Amino acid sequence: MNTRYNTPQIKPFAIIAFLLLSFLLNLSSVSAQDAEKLFKQNCAVCHSLGKNKITGPGLEGIAARAPSDDWLRKWIKNNKELIKSGDPYALKIFAESNGADMTVFTDLKDEEINSLIALIKNPPKEKVAVASAPEAGVAKEEQNGVNPLGILIGIISFLIIIIAVLRGVSHSLKNIQNEKEGLPNEEAIGVWGEIKLWMKDHKRTLAVIILFVTGGLLSSGWYALKEIGVYTGYQPTQPIAFSHKIHAGENAINCQYCHSGVEKSKIAGIPSVNICMNCHKGISKGPNTGTAEIAKIYEAAGWDPEKAEYNKPQKPIEWVKVHNLQDFVYFSHQQHVKVGKQECVTCHGDLKEMTTAKQVSPLTMVWCIECHRKTEVPGMKDNKYYESLHKKLAEKYKGQTITVDKMGGIECGKCHY
Repeated sequence: MNTRYNTPQIKPFAIIAFLLLSFLLNLSSVSAQDAEKLFKQNCAVCHSLGKNKITGPGLEGIAARAPSDDWLRKWIKNNKELIKSGDPYALKIFAESNGADMTVFTDLKDEEINSLIALIKNPPKEKVAVASAPEAGVAKEEQNGVNPLGILIGIISFLIIIIAVLRGVSHSLKNIQNEKEGLPNEEAIGVWGEIKLWMKDHKRTLAVIILFVTGGLLSSGWYALKEIGVYTGYQPTQPIAFSHKIHAGENAINCQYCHSGVEKSKIAGIPSVNICMNCHKGISKGPNTGTAEIAKIYEAAGWDPEKAEYNKPQKPIEWVKVHNLQDFVYFSHQQHVKVGKQECVTCHGDLKEMTTAKQVSPLTMVWCIECHRKTEVPGMKDNKYYESLHKKLAEKYKGQTITVDKMGGIECGKCHY
């Protein structure tokens, strides 16, 4: 007699549902590294993970003092709403901060806020700085390009030496032969004499050589003059090894946070040391350079990290400007960034991948004109300020892409006046 055992069967859709749920949970989870990045982007401007006070208090032990994790989530998400609700602890914190408003983070997801709370409870141990010269502080020397005229002159000089040696050997052998035959020796006329003799007998060839050399000299001079003031690849050593890759790349700090004039001024502006201190009151060690470079910021700001106060004389940071335009050229960052909707990478290259900033574009007139000829004018349909001008351009260039050059972007007076 066959005995059949009934075993519970797991239906295929249940397995699929379980795998799908696991996948979604993995997607929604935020790693510790992402949590640190979130903290740097949203919180580090005002708070440190330790005891040091920046704009707001240090967060060490804050999770233990708060009523619950749920309270912390509500506070981080929208502290203003929690204060308005009359929550006693929220009102207490608000009073202790002298009524100073904290930023609301309604755009953060719940899992992101949970990761921030976990980070506050268990902040990472500071990494030991690598005691080596920082890559960001080393200016890379640019290799000079090959000079064709120099190579030509070198080859000609080498050939002249070879010819002179060979003719000297030939002259010596000729005199040895003359001695054997009882004939008088020929008098040596030297290298210059040989050259003059050859020039006398080869006037047409000499004329062609002179034309080629003169043309090469004039061509090299022309291109050398064109390169005056063009410093593609220029990468000077800066007084502080500031890394754009770490700040703008890894930490995703917006360029306009430091270069605040880019949308409202002709110049983008070099950030003051106060901008640096907004974050570095609470961040005293860098991932590559340890405390060495950030200590230079403290020295410039007159900040005493031990006492957490400004009690020293301030000193200017003498940054070296990388991108320079001639005095007779007018360029407005506001016009290009705010109105023209251009990204920084258009002119400055991908700074998110750079340590020490360097010039990647030639910034010549030809380069600018080519950009104006291929860049489409943004906001043709929704810019009320230029509505009449854009309407006329659309009628004039029916069916064509309206690029900057079509609205006067290559007129001399736009940049030179």
